[in-house]
Amino acid sequence: MKLTTAQALVRWLLAQRSETLDGREVPLFPGVFAIFGHGNVLGLGTALEEHRGDIPVWRGHTEQGMALAAVGYAKATHRRQVGVVTSSIGPGALNMVTAAGVAHANRLPVLLLPGDTFTNRAPDPVLQQIEPFGDATATVNDAFRAVSRYFDRITRPEQLISTLPQVARVLTDPADAGPVTLALPQDVQAETYDFPEALFEPVLHRPLRPRPDRRSVTEAAAVLRSAHRPLLVLGGGVRYSGAGQRALDFAERHGIPVVETTAGRTLVPHDHPLHAGPLGITGSTSANAVAAAADVVLAVGTRLQDFTTASWTVFSPDARLVTLNAARFDAVKHGALAVVGDADAGLVDLSAQLESWRVDTSWTARAAAERASWDAHIGSLRSAAGDIPSYAQVVGVVNDLSAADDYVMTASGGLPGELIGGWRGSGSLSMDVEYGFSCMGYELSGAWGAAIAWPGLVTTLLGDGSYLMLNSELFSAAFAGHPFVAVVCDNDGYAVIARLQEGQGGKPFNNFYADCTTSHASPPRVDFARHAESLGCLVFTASTVDSLREAYAAAREAAVTQRRPAVVVVKTQPSAWTEAGAWWEVGVPEHLAGRDGYERGKGGQVRYLRS
Repeated sequence: MKLTTAQALVRWLLAQRSETLDGREVPLFPGVFAIFGHGNVLGLGTALEEHRGDIPVWRGHTEQGMALAAVGYAKATHRRQVGVVTSSIGPGALNMVTAAGVAHANRLPVLLLPGDTFTNRAPDPVLQQIEPFGDATATVNDAFRAVSRYFDRITRPEQLISTLPQVARVLTDPADAGPVTLALPQDVQAETYDFPEALFEPVLHRPLRPRPDRRSVTEAAAVLRSAHRPLLVLGGGVRYSGAGQRALDFAERHGIPVVETTAGRTLVPHDHPLHAGPLGITGSTSANAVAAAADVVLAVGTRLQDFTTASWTVFSPDARLVTLNAARFDAVKHGALAVVGDADAGLVDLSAQLESWRVDTSWTARAAAERASWDAHIGSLRSAAGDIPSYAQVVGVVNDLSAADDYVMTASGGLPGELIGGWRGSGSLSMDVEYGFSCMGYELSGAWGAAIAWPGLVTTLLGDGSYLMLNSELFSAAFAGHPFVAVVCDNDGYAVIARLQEGQGGKPFNNFYADCTTSHASPPRVDFARHAESLGCLVFTASTVDSLREAYAAAREAAVTQRRPAVVVVKTQPSAWTEAGAWWEVGVPEHLAGRDGYERGKGGQVRYLRS
């Protein structure tokens, strides 16, 4: 078939299918987020227009926001569908680099198609082209190399034939999933080639379930049998494998307490008797207490990031570590006995080797007892008196009014700790806390993508700082008719960073508005309600817990019936937090009061556990 490079690429996208975790067949690439410019409008833009009835193209208003929406889409589909994002050359392309970092850190697939400069170099330097003095082959798109799982620059049309299978491999591989960047020079997009028709035949990509090596399973089973106080840590890999129920069955059969990481949050029903809570700095004192007492840790589908491990102080130095992970890169970390394979298949094999082995019931019962204490603490935070709602009370209102098929999100600032630690879920995989990269602005853009993918209602929680960082995709969602609810907590600045700054003995500086440089006696303030309304959103305001409950309930109904985002603006307390009692390593200068605590934390830090 004689096609342009761009036409061939679009035809290939349309031919790729995906099998969801529940067995349904869906498009692997369900839609394209696009802003056109001189680097892609006549090549890829024309090819997409020719198939406008076959694949939706959503117009965004920042390239970063579009790419973050694609990341949110991938998370909401448990990595079984992939958003495509295209931009022009230059600043449009570079705007997507941050989102590529988000996808890379969180192991989420996204396909980025930035325009690129002419390969023929005849009109050089073109508009928006940089000219590296020492490398004539470099363009701004080389910045994507560090944050892409797979990168290619297509300089000949026929190169698609060899690179597209690699694109599909990375986007659908449980061990290697992440962002793929195909840089597309604008002259090459328009060049034609006689492509083989077989390239465009439908392909169904099924979830891969590689079984672990039998010897490593046998070794892991022996370590577990030696345990008196084992702990099961469930991460995002359990979610993407669809192994949540398998993990619970494993825990119940052998009597092992269960904790969740950030990416694994809501895998376990909150009231499950083996559920000790979420682990780490933004987790719970209950999970952290159980982790500190564990003598064997079985970590499934997690890279054990520092917020999960409290900068590697949450486990006993005498504990032994076993990891089950599809990615060998993650499995071998920290001295672990590595079991490399799919979470679901690996747990089946491991349980078979353990046979009827069970933990002593006194250890099993500790999970429920510890979590009951944490639940009582969260309950007291939610019911505390005060004129201005706290974060815990905001989360409580959203939690109380959410339906079983709802989806809740956040990304940065203080809200991850509130949502991870305080949420009481039903085990429906209904949370996205982007704390791998902690990208301010993901809360709104990611919610747009999640709202396209998720069958129920999406609610995103964010602070005023994140709102101001990136809010233009509110209009994109309103224009396209993708409803969700955004709860904006206004606390006068970057409160969580002020908390870190002042908590370590630093002076208040440049975080709260009151501590920032200004020449105004009465500096201007943002009217978030009016701003959101101007972007096409439905708007509700609240100032107390009771009025928040009314506003959020009304916003939920209005978003669904009017097919637009509904924004709830609520003034929140700037210094009331949910504390999990864990340590986080940050660099503290010797002259600050927090240095003593830093030294104590370093003294309890374990970098390498016994396998």
